Amino acid sequence: MAEPELNLDAIASRLEALEETIIHRIIDRAQWHANDAAYLPGMSCFFGGETSSLFELRLRAHEEMDARFGRFCVPEERPFTKDLPKPQREVNLPDTGIRMRDYDAINLTQAVASSYRLLLPNVCPAGDDGQYGSSVEHDVYALQAISRRLHYGAMYVAESKFRADTEGYTALIEARDRDAILERLTRKDVEKRISDRVKAKVKNLQAKVNASVRHRVRPEPIIVYYKDFLIPLTKQGQVLYLLGRA
Repeated sequence: MAEPELNLDAIASRLEALEETIIHRIIDRAQWHANDAAYLPGMSCFFGGETSSLFELRLRAHEEMDARFGRFCVPEERPFTKDLPKPQREVNLPDTGIRMRDYDAINLTQAVASSYRLLLPNVCPAGDDGQYGSSVEHDVYALQAISRRLHYGAMYVAESKFRADTEGYTALIEARDRDAILERLTRKDVEKRISDRVKAKVKNLQAKVNASVRHRVRPEPIIVYYKDFLIPLTKQGQVLYLLGRA
């Protein structure tokens, strides 16, 4: 069977589409206050002395459902939760071109969750509006969108770059030279275009927002999130992929 073609331009277009989903999800979450109590252990108000936070319970419940439907059979869909149930339906995927025996060898969801929690106070109104259920529901949607974009970029971009420069990357992989691999795959011009695009999209998506009924999110915190967390984590994932490529 022929190798599936992994075109970097097509992958970049897919990443840009995922970028729009992320921005939408963050803006939607920001319509509720920071609501710190939703993330505190033992404050879920669940019966039976539940010690997890409401956020943790909501995320686990959602991912348990996703696992049964086979979501995590897809390479870029990495779970935040451990010990999930097995799929209860047959999932048949075409050859993705990803050369990893264990997709969870690149699972950066804990770093995603930590960085996302740092983002919330910068995009949400401060304080507590009591809307904890809605807050954590939209957290789950945002987190999964961010994770999907990160792991898609980590796996597919790295594989595409490897195929375009097999000899160069193979030498660095054999030397286990992480720093040199990171330098080789870094494209500062692309990162700058992403930041500019994110800024424009955050503004455009809210251009006609009625600020009296909907909280308007500034572009700067989302740009910083991309520059300081999402892009570096994606490159970290690319290095892990190349070092662990089957």
